[in-house]
Amino acid sequence: MSAIEANRSYAVGGVHGVVAKALAILTAWNDTRVTRRELSRLSDRELDDIGLCRGDIERIARSY
Repeated sequence: MSAIEANRSYAVGGVHGVVAKALAILTAWNDTRVTRRELSRLSDRELDDIGLCRGDIERIARSY
C-alpha cells in the first residue's frame, strides 16, 4: 500500500508542478502585456523624462 501512496503523491506533485509552471508563464505574459500597455500610453516627453524612447518599450516590458 505504501508504494501506491508514494506513486500517487508523486503524480499529484507532478500535476501541481505543471499547473504552477503554467501559472508562472501566464503571470509573466500578463506582466509584460501590462507594462507594454502602460509605457505605450506615455507621451514621448514623459518617456524622455524617465530616460526611455519608444524603441525601448519592448525590451523593458520583456525584462520584467
